[in-house]
Amino acid sequence: MENDICKVWDMSMDEDVALFLQEFNAPDIFMGVFAKSKCPRLTEICVGILGNMACFQDICMSISKDENLGQVLLQRLCDSDSPTLLETSRLLLTCLSQPEVANVWVERIRENPSVYDCVCFIMSSSTNVDLLVKVGEVVDKLFDLDEELMLNWIKNGTCRSVGPSVDDSPEELPDFKIVPCILEAAKQVRSDNPEGLDVYMHILQLLTTVDEGIQAIVQAPDGGKETWSLLYDLVCQELCQPDDPPIIVQEQKTVLASILSVLSAMFASQTEQEYTRMRKNMPLIGSLIRILQYMEGCGKRAVDNSKESEQEETARTDVNEEDFHLKILKDICCELLSNMLQELTKDNTLEGLHQGHLNEQTCSCAFQNLLPLYFASVESFLEVLREADQTLADNLEKRFPSLKVHT
Repeated sequence: MENDICKVWDMSMDEDVALFLQEFNAPDIFMGVFAKSKCPRLTEICVGILGNMACFQDICMSISKDENLGQVLLQRLCDSDSPTLLETSRLLLTCLSQPEVANVWVERIRENPSVYDCVCFIMSSSTNVDLLVKVGEVVDKLFDLDEELMLNWIKNGTCRSVGPSVDDSPEELPDFKIVPCILEAAKQVRSDNPEGLDVYMHILQLLTTVDEGIQAIVQAPDGGKETWSLLYDLVCQELCQPDDPPIIVQEQKTVLASILSVLSAMFASQTEQEYTRMRKNMPLIGSLIRILQYMEGCGKRAVDNSKESEQEETARTDVNEEDFHLKILKDICCELLSNMLQELTKDNTLEGLHQGHLNEQTCSCAFQNLLPLYFASVESFLEVLREADQTLADNLEKRFPSLKVHT
């Protein structure tokens, strides 16, 4: 029976087969399976068939408008079977990606608080990378579609009563908070799935688009140290490293943009006392400048390629899109770098010079990218640099005459 129904699962990717299944009320049959079956494999296959059927717009609308089926499918998120959870997440993502029915599912999820608990439980406890990536894509899509739902989920872990529940039930779900769950999932996928890491970093970036999200990150029990530490390690130890070719920035541009955006929001929220940790951030400054250097290398390569031959219109569109994403990365990188340079002390600067993060080449690259938009930050840093290394400061003034005029 499993072999036969798996054949149906494969065939359901064909639109004619999907329409045939709908005509013979397959969704209703599957409802009966969900209610009565105790076989996880059968449940997984039935959800998978529905997921294939939902790829076609008319069928997706029919499935989505069925309130009972919708509720039953959301309940599958609380299943203990990973393959079933994976197929359920795939089905939800397919529906959320259809503009005609996305709002139906957003509203349905908003009205089902258990979805939050189930998703957080998966992110915080699962070791199945494929499942974590797919659940992350669902959360990313939900937050992108509906800011109100995102705000509800941000507050969800902080609005519940701290004391014991009324019935003191030992089976009550733990008090999940969204940020630690996202971080746990990101740590799980970081080594095995770059695309999954990109998804979770984008979720964090979406959180920083609202004040409540930034507060949830920086006002965690650890003051945001775990988030900062993870993102810091990714930028300074894993992504865009000195032994990578400059073209790597093209491959990593979206995940870098998300990470730097979150770091920038966190840095802007730091208190005066926290700036005393600046010395530890010198490697981050070095990494930001290296990213800018690599982007310059990519820019020169793109110009050279355009001179070599004329590309087709589609290829030019792809290049323009790449340039667009690189510009976003550059803007975020420059903003964070300018803020960090502005807070450097003489001791921080001496440490950066000693470690090799600051020298004439790196400072020139930083100035080249920051001027004239971040003139005040560059001028402030140059004054501190003059105290640490007068010769280097003089050389930079010669290379950037606009600075000399104002000093």
